[in-house]
Amino acid sequence: MNATELFLRDHARVHAAGVGEAEAGMYLQDFILGGLTDDQVRLRPVERVNSLAWLFWHMARSEDMAVNSLVFGQPQVIEGDGWLERLDLTRRDIGTGMSDDEVGDFTGGIDLAAMRQYRAAVGRRTRELVGAMPDAEWSNLIDADAMERAQAAGSLGPNAGWMPGVFGGRTKAFILSHAAVGHNFWHLGEAVTVRSLAGAPLPI
Repeated sequence: MNATELFLRDHARVHAAGVGEAEAGMYLQDFILGGLTDDQVRLRPVERVNSLAWLFWHMARSEDMAVNSLVFGQPQVIEGDGWLERLDLTRRDIGTGMSDDEVGDFTGGIDLAAMRQYRAAVGRRTRELVGAMPDAEWSNLIDADAMERAQAAGSLGPNAGWMPGVFGGRTKAFILSHAAVGHNFWHLGEAVTVRSLAGAPLPI
């Protein structure tokens, strides 16, 4: 199994059915959001805890920014097809550094059906781009101006100024494995906890 095959295998797991083909049909988004009402997806069961709505949007935005702006140097999914209007949002940053009040306002306003559609569109774009990327490119560094490009697109909020120092100058392998797989797994674990705190533990 080469790097691309490994990436696509793990990436399929963190999305919903229809984005990629996950082993044993284990689509973690469907598993975690399955059976929940919109009110439960918006719920913040404990003070200062993120909602499921915010978590899945943040995962999608982070993957969109990292894959498109940082790795492939092209417009993000959020920049086309009227996504901001469809999501009922006015901000395009990835959410890192949002205040508690901002998370609350965001959670109550986002269109949940559009959020799922947007995340699927991001996932499919990622798979298309990575699937066509030559093996030799995995070890290449991202462009020197990649983080500036992301900032110019409005992807980083006022409290995310630390990110260029962490992600600038990294390899494509680092950015892809973190932002499109590892970061998703981290927040999926958080989502399981939020669901349990909301009184709807997973049947496992």
